Amino acid sequence: MKEAQNCTKELLKFIQDSPSCYHAIENVANAYREHGFEVLEESGDWKLEWGKKYCVIRNDSALIAFCLPKKKEKVKGYHVAAAHCDSPTFKVKENPERGVESYVLLNVEKYGGMIHSTWLDRPLSVAGRIAIADEKTGKILTKLVNVDRDLLTMPSLAIHMNRDVNKGVELKPQTDLQPLCAMTAPGDEKPSLLWIVAKAAGVKKEQILGNDLFLYVRETGRIFGADQEFILSPKLDDLQCVYALTKAHVESREKEFITVNAIFDNEEVGSGSNQGADSTFLEDVILRMGEALEIPASKQKAWIAGGFMISADNAHAVHPCHPEKADPTNRPYLNGGPVLKFNSAQKYTTDGKTAAQFRSLCIKAGVPCQTYVNHSDVPGGSTLGNISTAHVSIPSVDVGLPQLAMHSAVETGGVLDTLMAVKVMKEYFSE
Repeated sequence: MKEAQNCTKELLKFIQDSPSCYHAIENVANAYREHGFEVLEESGDWKLEWGKKYCVIRNDSALIAFCLPKKKEKVKGYHVAAAHCDSPTFKVKENPERGVESYVLLNVEKYGGMIHSTWLDRPLSVAGRIAIADEKTGKILTKLVNVDRDLLTMPSLAIHMNRDVNKGVELKPQTDLQPLCAMTAPGDEKPSLLWIVAKAAGVKKEQILGNDLFLYVRETGRIFGADQEFILSPKLDDLQCVYALTKAHVESREKEFITVNAIFDNEEVGSGSNQGADSTFLEDVILRMGEALEIPASKQKAWIAGGFMISADNAHAVHPCHPEKADPTNRPYLNGGPVLKFNSAQKYTTDGKTAAQFRSLCIKAGVPCQTYVNHSDVPGGSTLGNISTAHVSIPSVDVGLPQLAMHSAVETGGVLDTLMAVKVMKEYFSE
């Protein structure tokens, strides 16, 4: 338990330092830099060497890292892992300030399918990136920004003004989920969010030519429970998997497979972006890797066919108050280990053979393995695996770590599960 708690504390620090998808990728990139990975420019020429380690960043919010074995002759294929760095939240619209009575609200829109009510009455702030023009060259540069203070909240309507609130109320984003930012006296100019952001970023407001800003929950993650066995934190879906995959990758030693860790953006809105799993990012990196190493296309395809991909995105644990929502015979629990995810409609890529391969990894790592299948009366969601394999047709399995309250502003997980994921992924990357 002590080892698991230390791993969990590292996870919670990573989440706290990642208030946006851009910060998450920067933190992952820094972990790779610290472990000797060379950062490649996607727009530049690549010169690769066997036995070296590299990573590539796309649009500040997706990253692919790969390790090349020392001996080309022994390579059998690719061992790929994938996760996503985005979570359901609210994106700040252009010209966001709205004056209502003596208040100033921010005009925001939904990003992903969150549980609306969980965002009410919490301390919130803004983080993301800004685009500025370099004063010397005029080149457009991006800069990360985090307004690291309690800035906003979404106040709920008092029960005295809505007596039916506890019977279930629809919250409309444009009406009920607009965060309170400031107060103004009649005739005063509305405070500017970009001025606040510019000050936090250390630039002039006039330099900001574009922005991608998102709300985030200010509450920090914590360990709780009678035996300190639970985690309560924002963004467990899917930064818990991002952390586990990255930690395992940098601490592993590849032998006969080219190991790849792909962190995509925009999974929560369908992955259909330049930096999502439905882009050609993974395909492009593998193609360019082959060209730089002078590997024939037929050999590349053979390596893909002889490889494997683990798509890691968190899974639903059995809910203690609603056990009837879970499948009758596949019932994953917190602290029960990684979860194999199955779906007959191929929303998950797991089949009998790839499930057996993942279970074999768990046995080697000394880690239990659970299973998840949707209740047949309740349609489930989708994830990265089937989207990625449409571009790179590699044998694949979908897994996740068990959690409660998925897509809440604050989610619940198990202290033991992150460490177990790290152990399995180390086994995988080191095979």
